[in-house]
Amino acid sequence: MSPARPEGLPAPADGALPTWVGDAASAGRFGVYLHVPFCTVRCGYCDFNTYTATELGGGASQVAFADTASLEIALAARTMREAGYPERSVSTVFFGGGTPTTLPATDLARLLGDVRTTWGLDADAEVTTEANPDSVSPEYLRVLAAAGFTRVSFGMQSAVPHVLATLERTHDPERIGDVVGWAHDAGLQVSLDLIYGTPGESLDDWRTSVDAAVAAGPDHVSAYALVVEAGTRMAGQVRRGELALPDEDDQATKYELADDLLTAAGFEWYEVSNWARRTPLDGPGTPATACRHNLAYWRGDDWWGIGPGAHSYLSGPMHDPRDDVFDTPDTPDTPDTPDAVASAAGLRWWNVKHPRRYAAALEQGHSPAAGREVLTDADAALERVMLGVRLREGLPIADLGPTARRNVAGNVAAGLLEGRAAVTGSAVLTRRGRLLADAVVRDLTDD
Repeated sequence: MSPARPEGLPAPADGALPTWVGDAASAGRFGVYLHVPFCTVRCGYCDFNTYTATELGGGASQVAFADTASLEIALAARTMREAGYPERSVSTVFFGGGTPTTLPATDLARLLGDVRTTWGLDADAEVTTEANPDSVSPEYLRVLAAAGFTRVSFGMQSAVPHVLATLERTHDPERIGDVVGWAHDAGLQVSLDLIYGTPGESLDDWRTSVDAAVAAGPDHVSAYALVVEAGTRMAGQVRRGELALPDEDDQATKYELADDLLTAAGFEWYEVSNWARRTPLDGPGTPATACRHNLAYWRGDDWWGIGPGAHSYLSGPMHDPRDDVFDTPDTPDTPDTPDAVASAAGLRWWNVKHPRRYAAALEQGHSPAAGREVLTDADAALERVMLGVRLREGLPIADLGPTARRNVAGNVAAGLLEGRAAVTGSAVLTRRGRLLADAVVRDLTDD
């Protein structure tokens, strides 16, 4: 991502946006992310911005969440309009968390209705919610489908009881086939999320999980290597020697096994950690069952994040905006010097993390934004490489700097980039390159 600004620039209390954010808006699509910060149980490996119901009350409670999030949707529409952002309907909506399905299905339907009323939805809009397998019923999924949801992403993680226990997941692995069937019966596409590299997970355990995921019949599978984040319960267990993490070779072997099994079952990788089932109706390129919302992130489209801790991004005009980048109400004066902002390729901001602070700001008529950063052309170019090279479609070599373009040949020779794709002008990772993607990115961004 862009160079770190730990606290960012101040965000104006009313959420006003600089006037340049809409200048390039018609170039891409617009998505909405809604962060629902509630979980029934907080898993030991999780460092997401989540809370159990007993931790919160008042305006931050699960009962009040839909009312609070509706206030931010209205604020978002108003500030975009005042900044001159052109009217665009929403192409993708994603409810993440936390576990969005801890809320009643009618609350999720209501929030989707607010998005539809506020911006409009594309006729083929993709609307996804994350869910735990033990948080839905057939009726719940039918309500979502009737409201306009098109996908559900279940946190399967593993099919092996002792692995789920280490991850502190509470669902019965035998339930996966049921929930996938219920979702398909309701007319929803299904994604299953898996985690590999859990302490104590053998290669046979991992094979069992991937085989079970394939047997359940999803449209899409994600497989992520476990990362033990500082401050989590699992990090404490590792530090005390209670759990031992697998080495990088173990994780690489498990990734390759997943790729083999998923490919044999008719799935195609379209991003390093994501596989989509190709259907007879698909043309060339990315399968239709790929997650279009996540593709929007990787391709640099605009989105507004609703909810505690949610991030947002709006593209900029790729010009020097020093005349108006800081001319928003309640923003402290910033020296208008050549060093201020060389050029703006976009604006990113993030909400306060705690649900109580988030709710209090909106109830007072203020923006919940905690800070923001202006992306320069150089920042945006770096992000295009970091995200774009992870995609099966690859990255246009012509978009790289001179040194990076010269490094392509070396990466082809090392077996990290596909030679045939490079000849036709694209940097596309080989499977070995997917395992060493960070190293490839360094070679393609060192200019």
